[in-house]
Amino acid sequence: MNNNIVVAIDGYSSCGKSTLAKALAKELHFIYVDSGAMYRAVTLYFLRHNIDLEDHAQIADALHNIHLNFHTQNHKTFITLNEEDVSEEIRQMHVADKVSSVAAIKEVRAAMVRQQQRLGRSKNIIMDGRDIGTVVFPDAQVKLFMTADPKIRAERRYKELLPTNPNITLEEVFDNLAHRDYQDTTREESPLTRAEDAIILDNTDLSQDEQLMFAISHIEPFVAE
Repeated sequence: MNNNIVVAIDGYSSCGKSTLAKALAKELHFIYVDSGAMYRAVTLYFLRHNIDLEDHAQIADALHNIHLNFHTQNHKTFITLNEEDVSEEIRQMHVADKVSSVAAIKEVRAAMVRQQQRLGRSKNIIMDGRDIGTVVFPDAQVKLFMTADPKIRAERRYKELLPTNPNITLEEVFDNLAHRDYQDTTREESPLTRAEDAIILDNTDLSQDEQLMFAISHIEPFVAE
């Protein structure tokens, strides 16, 4: 079995990238690295410490004080920010509202890309995000680009958020996703684009099992090498 396979999953917000990545990691016994969680954790730190997103010196100092790690237990991945488990808090709307702005900052992206590349040097990994196949791992053996109808994406995200955000509305979620799409695709630093060799996975009408089988069919040839 090949022991240095990288599967890069990129795509729009709320397309189920992390759901697919986690399922693939479990099925193939790969390590799952949630790059989006890394940017969310940085955003949470910035919010907690009132970091001025226009102050590059302040941003650089903050990044030196941010230490992120991933831990896996019972096939579930947790992220820690300076040894604190923030896996739940980073999914809240106050973080979602700011994460695209933070992720667009050059210093932040450079710091996260260095960490992501370090994680992928010697292990079989699945990593999802916005620029994994274009910037972080342009030589990844398998690149998937996920998309889905915006209304379907908003409905999925709404159902996910409702248990912990009972006052949220579908309209709020739809507007948030539209805003994030605009920021992600138009930002100067590593905008969301599909790599030329990425396989498009439109899961608007696919079940989770169907998209899992689709992805595995493209990965298995490399596993068998």
